[in-house]
Amino acid sequence: MSTTNVTPNHSTSALDSLSGSLIVSCQARPGEPLAQPGIMRLMAQSSIEGGAGGVMAGGPADIREIREVTELPLIGLWKDGRRGTVYITPTINHVISVIEAGADAVAIDATFRPRSDGGKVEELIDAVHSSGSLAIANISTKDEGIAAIDKGADAISTCLAGYTDYSSMKTGPDFSLIESLASSTSTPVIAEGRISTPADFVRALSCGAHAVVVGRAITNPESITRSFIKTSQAVNFD
Repeated sequence: MSTTNVTPNHSTSALDSLSGSLIVSCQARPGEPLAQPGIMRLMAQSSIEGGAGGVMAGGPADIREIREVTELPLIGLWKDGRRGTVYITPTINHVISVIEAGADAVAIDATFRPRSDGGKVEELIDAVHSSGSLAIANISTKDEGIAAIDKGADAISTCLAGYTDYSSMKTGPDFSLIESLASSTSTPVIAEGRISTPADFVRALSCGAHAVVVGRAITNPESITRSFIKTSQAVNFD
């Protein structure tokens, strides 16, 4: 495959092609060992070799590098700010930067929480559409999902379920939210958040998810190692 000048596919066909697929989120938080130039591009290539149907990437630099090596649908976002606040692609300037880096779709925080710049979700969605891209609304509740659809979102993601003060945190994926949304709308529902096993992936699809995002369980060795250690420590080998 060519590694230069790949043109993004800014159309609904990008979402159509993701139906039933695994989207691998290739992101590293600042300060983590893998937060280095070129690493997420390699992670994306490895995931694609394994059969991923799409890739998610954070920040213009990583989006740009991954765009150079794949024509698969690329969902971009930019985390900027403090966790627990609206920090996933929070402003129109962030949206524009993500699109210019080569993303086919932009993930934005579409929760009911106040935004630091006073902006509105519909303004970000309009900015995404004005650039010919797709808007994926990250939500934490069913009401937020329906509201985002009414505001023009092309898809909704359960990414933030359990991460707002008013949504319930579960030990695993929020399958009930996935199923409730999928049965209430024809807009694609992307299952995301604490999906950590192949069984979770299959169950999310059976709940009606259009596609499923898996991140740390695939792309974060530290998190994966910690889960092995935690499990072993909980077992009495005597």
